[in-house]
Amino acid sequence: MARLHPRHVESHLREALKDSPVTLIHGPRQCGKTTLAQKVGKSAGYAYLSMDDAQVLDYATNDPMGFVHSLPGKVILDEVQKSPRIFSQIKLAVDKNRVPGRFILTGSVSVLHVRGLSDSLAGRMEIIRMHPLAQTELEHKKPDFLDLLFSAKFPNRWQVALTDPAQRIVYGGYPAALEYSDKTRRAKWYQSYLTTIANSDAFTISRIRSVEDLPRLLAFSAVSTARLLNVNKLAAYFQHSRPTIQGYISLLERLFLLERIPAWHANRRKRFVKTPKLHVTDTGLACALLNVDAKELQNDRALLGQLLETFVLQELRRQADGHDDRHDFFHYRDKDGVEVDLVIERSVLSVAGVEVKSSATISPSDFRGLRRLQSAMGDAFAGGAVVYNGGKMIRFGDKLHAVPTRRLWEKL
Repeated sequence: MARLHPRHVESHLREALKDSPVTLIHGPRQCGKTTLAQKVGKSAGYAYLSMDDAQVLDYATNDPMGFVHSLPGKVILDEVQKSPRIFSQIKLAVDKNRVPGRFILTGSVSVLHVRGLSDSLAGRMEIIRMHPLAQTELEHKKPDFLDLLFSAKFPNRWQVALTDPAQRIVYGGYPAALEYSDKTRRAKWYQSYLTTIANSDAFTISRIRSVEDLPRLLAFSAVSTARLLNVNKLAAYFQHSRPTIQGYISLLERLFLLERIPAWHANRRKRFVKTPKLHVTDTGLACALLNVDAKELQNDRALLGQLLETFVLQELRRQADGHDDRHDFFHYRDKDGVEVDLVIERSVLSVAGVEVKSSATISPSDFRGLRRLQSAMGDAFAGGAVVYNGGKMIRFGDKLHAVPTRRLWEKL
């Protein structure tokens, strides 16, 4: 039996059920949405129905009014993107009797982009984003990295074990994939996973013409993860137009498999004209697509650096979604080419930076981008960290620290 792990968003779900008539948990397939919904709903008397059940789906699709009318008082509806017509009936049910916690919905695509959606349930539905497992969830630890980053209060530690994150990068965070220690078996699981998505979920939000292009585009994105998005290069490689490639990327974003990290600029209006970075949403998926194991990854330093940056981004994203404060993620590159891998905003008046290094050594030059960001932000700069695979956690100036990668999930 697969091991159950605590999920950082569980507290948000429990809070949402106290005052929201409808709560939607959405995220990629097999990330643990159903498990969380059933865990929370079991003790509260929720019934469970899945649109993966052909009979349930047929009823909901052909008679949405009768289906919703027949539902028990509290219900979990799994994979609701398959039956978008029920949303208008859920709205009517909520407006007739606005009871908190009436519906828990789960979706494996960005539900608001589903073709044929009858109603967005605006003002009636709280949305909770769920990811594959964070390292802190795997270790059953309460995350505190973001709070230490924004308070610039990392303590000095001079003898920390060196970090070798390759194995964690290769495994990623999908609960089912983590059950496979063999690279070949894990790759087969991911292959079946992508086939299901391409032949099922993708059609829910797009009439895609070339299903086989999706795994190919993902594999291309895996080898290019953490790099600036180059649509012209992708269009030439796939021999498609720019709009077609843009559409494919948007589709994979809505399936929670890719994400674009926008460029940060102090002037918010200028952020939207800068080139974003492209990241896969789970490094285990990326490594399976590239057919690399931990040893091979260690021997390819360039790829290790890219995947480590993506790994750190996704770990912080997963921790942030369980935090009480909102966190927005960007990358930074100024006119001189000085960069910071991650810029994180808690508000326009509180900005932190994270630079990621795959080496085990650190030097003052590694803080160049963070110092430039600090200078640009002034008092709004909360703190900066160079996350690296070394064995010391030390201060490198005002609000700047070198932090071992393992501090993301371990208390040192």
